[in-house]
Amino acid sequence: MPTTLAYVAVFAIALGVTFAVTPLVKWMAKRLGVVALPSDRAVHDRPMPLLGGLAMLVGFLAAMAVAWLSGGFPAMFDGISTPLGVVLGAVIMCGVGTLDDVRDVSAPAKTAGMVLAACVMYRYGVSLLFFRPPFVDGLFVLGPDLAPLISVLWVLGMANAVNLIDGLDGLAAGIIAIAAGSFFLYGHHLVTGGVGVIGPENPSPLICVITAGICLGFLPHNFNPARIFMGDGGALMLGGLMAASTMLVGGQTSVESSGQVFFFFAPLFIPFFVMGIPIIDTAFAIVRRARKRSGLAEADKDHLHHRLMRLGHGQRRSVAILWLWSGLLSLFVLYPVYTGKGDGLVPIGVAALALMLLTFFHPGTRRARIAEAAEEEHRRLAQVAAVEAHPVGDDAVDVGEPAPERGAT
Repeated sequence: MPTTLAYVAVFAIALGVTFAVTPLVKWMAKRLGVVALPSDRAVHDRPMPLLGGLAMLVGFLAAMAVAWLSGGFPAMFDGISTPLGVVLGAVIMCGVGTLDDVRDVSAPAKTAGMVLAACVMYRYGVSLLFFRPPFVDGLFVLGPDLAPLISVLWVLGMANAVNLIDGLDGLAAGIIAIAAGSFFLYGHHLVTGGVGVIGPENPSPLICVITAGICLGFLPHNFNPARIFMGDGGALMLGGLMAASTMLVGGQTSVESSGQVFFFFAPLFIPFFVMGIPIIDTAFAIVRRARKRSGLAEADKDHLHHRLMRLGHGQRRSVAILWLWSGLLSLFVLYPVYTGKGDGLVPIGVAALALMLLTFFHPGTRRARIAEAAEEEHRRLAQVAAVEAHPVGDDAVDVGEPAPERGAT
């Protein structure tokens, strides 16, 4: 069974290599002209180097190589093809996203590349085999006809969720670091906590701890003011890694354990809360674009982070708020896992957070603020017009403010 020191070592390798390689990738992106230009849908005001995903990929591959060669994870690499499937999937995901960063790739072609990555992962054993929905008794066994489809959809959903939140400096890297770290604690406990849900050969905890490492290694270069973006290459790769780690925990075990695994939360359902912010943002985006009858690939500025900024928060504060929400969601699901009690608090806490999000970010709230701002602007213009039509003098018009005294300068 892997030791804590072995996990710390690969985490440090992932963090250190990513941190060291990122400036080299930044230099290369500038030399090649692979930059994100300012636009009305972006929050940066100068060209920013892309290709940060390549540095994260190098960090991931280095950490996986160390884990394999060190002998600290014998069960995970002993004749098991699953880690190879994760590595190949990450390479393909990063390649597809990087190609889109270098030159625009059509949405169908980009989706086809992600499907290819998901199929490769499925071929090597990274798949959903079981599904236990919340609030419903029983276990659904996905047969050979449904398992490939659901597994591919899971990868596509996670990849697009991460890609959608990559809109502010440090936002995606920070949230995925929190999610991966939380899911590592969850998966590691299922291995070592005597629960018997997954065995030591399951590579999910290793994938999560490396993912957290590459995110934290990239974050100093990406936090506001950012010096490089991860681009689609990094976002799609991180989504694919989180999809793989969650499928390997929840989708490949039929074991149910009350107290350690919530009374109605299946292991497969916990990722929805660990990855709460990206998934909520994706759901909002789908509903929003369906109402506008626009394509799902069409960009806009109505994501959670954009709405926080419209509420008056700057980039750093908006990112910090979303990080805290992600951490709070993770604490909600980890507390019962480690204590064996408090299961009933999880749905209450999640419902409270959902209500908070609905209150502040519902489209009707934004429309009300826009209408109020428009009315205030109309009143201001009316006052200005009245002053211009009746200059200050004996017949000055009272427009709500005292007229200046004569002779005042």
